[in-house]
Amino acid sequence: MTEEHLRVIIVVYTSALLPLVIVPLLHWRKKIPSWSLRVYIVSFLFCALGWELWFTFGLLDGDPVNVRRATTLNEWIPEHINWAMNSLADAGSIALVALWLAWSLTGKNSDIFRHWHWPAFAIMMAYCLGQNIIVEMYLYHDQLAIGKRLSWAPLAPTGPWYNPTLFEFRGRTITLQGQVPWLLMTPILYWLTILLANSQQKMPQNPESGNSDETLKPSLARETV
Repeated sequence: MTEEHLRVIIVVYTSALLPLVIVPLLHWRKKIPSWSLRVYIVSFLFCALGWELWFTFGLLDGDPVNVRRATTLNEWIPEHINWAMNSLADAGSIALVALWLAWSLTGKNSDIFRHWHWPAFAIMMAYCLGQNIIVEMYLYHDQLAIGKRLSWAPLAPTGPWYNPTLFEFRGRTITLQGQVPWLLMTPILYWLTILLANSQQKMPQNPESGNSDETLKPSLARETV
């Protein structure tokens, strides 16, 4: 096993499993609004069905992940859990962190979760695309390199048939198909967040639950998104 393979394994499992523990714990302790857990779950489903399952198994004119990467990675991150690990990381380490950054960098204003706020959306888009570019260049570059075909997916509609190289950096390529999923998922994520946060407002207040609208701002102020 090379150092690069070890780094990929550590990053994949850490980014997937830490949020799986932390998010439910914060929700149980009422440190985050109840809709945060819903956003986490729904984001997992959107990412899994939107592209991770398709990319992992090469469902439509693509190469499965076990063909696109080294044998060591196939042994440590088997194909049948690869899509789940990536989707968990997408939902926790990307989606929820993007929301937290948007909230933090707009003055911890919880109103950004009640209606569309362009500066908040810009922050989310910058983070989601920025991390995706870093992942494509340094983490999954061997799986996403030129000549490795990614399947068509609902949130990667250009498929392998139109996948130009956007730019190169130190011999690493950034392709259109690798960036399209988060280009489309980010506005979906923000729209879902607003929808779920507003639906929480409309729920009858339960003083014992701590999840009424009155607890929304204190929860955000105390911790994170």
